[in-house]
Amino acid sequence: MIERIVDFSVKFRFLVITLTVLLIGAGVYMTLRLPVDAVPDVTNIQVQINTEAPGLGAVEVEKLITFPIEASMMGLPDIDEIRSLSKTALSQVTVVFKDWVDIYFARMLVMERLQVAKEQIPRGLGTPIMGPISTGLGEIYQYVVEGEGYSLLELRTIQDWIIRFQLLTVPGVTEVNSFGGFTKQYQVLVDPDRLVAHDLSLHDVFTSLEENNANVGGAYIEHASERYIVRGIGLISTITDIENIILKARDGTPVRIKDVAKVLIGHEVRYGAVTRDGEGEVVTGIVMMLMGANGREVVNQVKKKIEEVKPSLPEGVTIKPFYDRSELIHKCIKTVTNALMIGGILVILVLFGFLGNLRSAIIVAINIPLAVLIAFILMKVQGVSANLMSLGGLAIGIGMMVDSSIVMVENIYRHLSENNNKNRNIVQITLISAKEVARPIVFAIFIIIVVFLPLFTLQGIEGKMFKPLAFTISFAMLGSLILSLTLAPALCSLILRVKAPKKENIIIRLIKKPYLFVLKKALTHRLITIVSAIVLLAISLGIMTRLGSEFMPQLDEGAIAILVIRIPSISLTSSIETCETIEKIIKRFPEVETVVSKTGRAEIATDPMGPEMSDVFVILKPRREWTVKNKDELIVKMNKELNKIPGIAYDFSQPIELRVSELISGVRSDIAIKVFGEDMSILKQKAEEIQRIISGIRGVVEPKVEQVSGLPVLQIKIDRESISRYGINISDVQDIIETAIGGKAATQVLEGQKRFDLIVRYPQERRYDVNSVKNILINAPGGERVPMSQLAKITIEEGPAQISREHSQRRIAVECNLIGRDIGGFVSEAKKKIEKSVDLPPGYYITWGGQFELQQRANKRLAIIVPLTILIIFLLLFSSFNSVKNAALIILNIPFAIIGVFPAMWIAGANLSVPASVGFIALFGIAVENGIIMIQYLNQLRQEGLGLHEAVLKGAEHRLRPVLMTALTTALGLIPILLSHGTGSEIQKPLATVVVGGLLSSTLLTLIVLPTLYGWFEKKEVQY
Repeated sequence: MIERIVDFSVKFRFLVITLTVLLIGAGVYMTLRLPVDAVPDVTNIQVQINTEAPGLGAVEVEKLITFPIEASMMGLPDIDEIRSLSKTALSQVTVVFKDWVDIYFARMLVMERLQVAKEQIPRGLGTPIMGPISTGLGEIYQYVVEGEGYSLLELRTIQDWIIRFQLLTVPGVTEVNSFGGFTKQYQVLVDPDRLVAHDLSLHDVFTSLEENNANVGGAYIEHASERYIVRGIGLISTITDIENIILKARDGTPVRIKDVAKVLIGHEVRYGAVTRDGEGEVVTGIVMMLMGANGREVVNQVKKKIEEVKPSLPEGVTIKPFYDRSELIHKCIKTVTNALMIGGILVILVLFGFLGNLRSAIIVAINIPLAVLIAFILMKVQGVSANLMSLGGLAIGIGMMVDSSIVMVENIYRHLSENNNKNRNIVQITLISAKEVARPIVFAIFIIIVVFLPLFTLQGIEGKMFKPLAFTISFAMLGSLILSLTLAPALCSLILRVKAPKKENIIIRLIKKPYLFVLKKALTHRLITIVSAIVLLAISLGIMTRLGSEFMPQLDEGAIAILVIRIPSISLTSSIETCETIEKIIKRFPEVETVVSKTGRAEIATDPMGPEMSDVFVILKPRREWTVKNKDELIVKMNKELNKIPGIAYDFSQPIELRVSELISGVRSDIAIKVFGEDMSILKQKAEEIQRIISGIRGVVEPKVEQVSGLPVLQIKIDRESISRYGINISDVQDIIETAIGGKAATQVLEGQKRFDLIVRYPQERRYDVNSVKNILINAPGGERVPMSQLAKITIEEGPAQISREHSQRRIAVECNLIGRDIGGFVSEAKKKIEKSVDLPPGYYITWGGQFELQQRANKRLAIIVPLTILIIFLLLFSSFNSVKNAALIILNIPFAIIGVFPAMWIAGANLSVPASVGFIALFGIAVENGIIMIQYLNQLRQEGLGLHEAVLKGAEHRLRPVLMTALTTALGLIPILLSHGTGSEIQKPLATVVVGGLLSSTLLTLIVLPTLYGWFEKKEVQY
């Protein structure tokens, strides 16, 4: 089969070239339509269920809303986790599904169960709503709406009703979340004294507003030959309309709303605000991308739509972006494309230098762009986006892409330069040479693809991060294999010429002589050679024990996100003032472009923070304008300045990292120690003990306990005996609490397409403190007006700020980040100290979350899959060579290949991580490939009748050039990544370090130790 493909390609070479041209056209077409983003979207398949419950405390929210929703979701197929958060006025339940579940199917399942949950939630406490179909990477574009002379209420109205709706028409935009400013609201502020004077109740006012705001249709009537549509117009349109609504008539004199209340335009009770650069509050919009959409394309379309929106805005109103995902996408793609281009140039120089023939070098070099185009076609078919990891796979595999063509072209070129070509034409020589190496090439490439199988078994974040890389490398290697069997022989038969034997190029001559000298010494002193290799392996493994471990290096997003945490009792106004102070401090740093703080939660509570928490986004200037060496130094300086503000804790992260961490694991830090149990006070006590322990461990930054208490609650506990004396129901008192104090929407006012709530409540001065609440009067059926203080016990108590749950159990998290310390070392030390010092009651237990949990999961899976893959490779080698010895010889390349890895990682300061594990996998593939090429040729020479010693020397001499070329092209292709400081290089450097370091030892092994072992293993002559 393989020989037939080579035959066809050489005989019909012009057809092959024509098909290649068509391939280029298809590749360019697919490339232009390939989705592009910064990094793979690692967010799990999840559905958020948010329920707004104004006025309810955390305990009531958990009991009346969160638990019924949680219970209704249990039993759904393919659920991975259910977690929830109950806060004042908000319930958020997150249902996480297995990665293979379709998001729309998951939402359909949740929607069905929500119908059951709604029936269990008491009427009027809130309606569960599913969150937008977006992910942790969904917040792609954020902007500020500004306008001199416009109030925050006016700017928010423009954002909500002009900008937002037009941006929602952009394909790929699933939601535009408004944040900051004031949401317009019509308010009827009822004077309780006037109600008493006119013998009216709050309920009368509420009912009258409900019943006096409607249009109706009366079908139509016929008149002569026409018909008239009948419409009854009664909608409220102005404040005057509201004021003139009748409440009752006394002796022919109407009592209207304006007689008992003041009607005005106010704003909704808000739970969040946005400030910028220490200059006060602003109105912002957050554009959220539909899950699976093309990030770059959506951002470009949003920008285009904003330019279309601008002319329709009121005069003086502008839209100014402060976060643009396309900048990060551009930086990540630039990092990878630069590495590809520089690596490609270095590879071509190596090819020319070793082959000494420009035509041969060009034939091999053509493989690179064509293999990349094949990879892009298959990526589009498979649905893999072009991002840091998938394109990084091409950058990492750029050297491996040409390996097959190197072996093919080098073998053809060598045969063309030999003495025995007098009676053969170039087509015959090409066919003989190509068939000689075709089978080993196919098998070697197949082995490399098999080597990457462990990456396809990874799950969760690590799977979504590295599967694109595995797909891309596999696609590129498959493309390079096809090209090496078809295009390379075809072009060789067209471009190359039969030449008289000539001296090898100077590079090979300079290398070959010392190489053969060392090889002969190694063959003479086999035992010393083998023992030396084993000693070097032991030293390398010893260095490994000194390396740290982590899940994944941090991707530098080019921005900083600071989580600011204050005491739970702080007011929104005070939090805003604090944020303005923080922004002024940060803005002093010359590296800072702008600072935007988001305090509390937005209208759509995808990030359910309370007023005590703020996300401060620090957008940085280009690095050439920095006065510090790196971002870590900048963070240390910022932290030092910010710590001068008392009573505040800070957690430094990055915008995407912060959002993704919270969505995936429910925590915002690298490491989370979760304590599970029932009693919140015990959970808090144990969490504080753990915090004190980890605070003393090296590398820990800002350890903090999840804030679950300290929220002041004005509690109105109704006395059933007291209300029974007056014939008052619980609901009568609750209605007054809900309406008079909290404010309740009676109806809506329509202004064209806009609609605003019309709420009823008491004025501020009649509800602003405990005494005011105590003096609120409640109407009894007998006509009495009873103060609230006589019907209920009114006290201020400390209540829970929030209640977190996972797996149907309450939990509290202790979070921390690390600086200058690997995660594995920290967790090992922290576990020992916590087990020794923290005594948990029965029914309480600890789990570790965050990046450590992900690291452990990845390590466990790789510990099973990698040895299994090596076993599969061994069986494949045995089936190919029909020799246990040969298969074992090639597999021995793997452990000896890691001799150079750990010293290289130690010198580079790299930790053991998932990217490093991927590097090991790639290295194993290269080591096996080189071993196959060497052993296959040695066996061939012995079958041709050469003696063992002669075959080893001649085989090693002839395979010196292809082995060095494959090693150097791979290593030099990775050099740009090793030297890169661009965005995204942090993740790829550990991988590149492993491969480059391992190639040094692997190449020496293949060229010296492997022939030595071959001579040891094969002590007899080959039997024919």
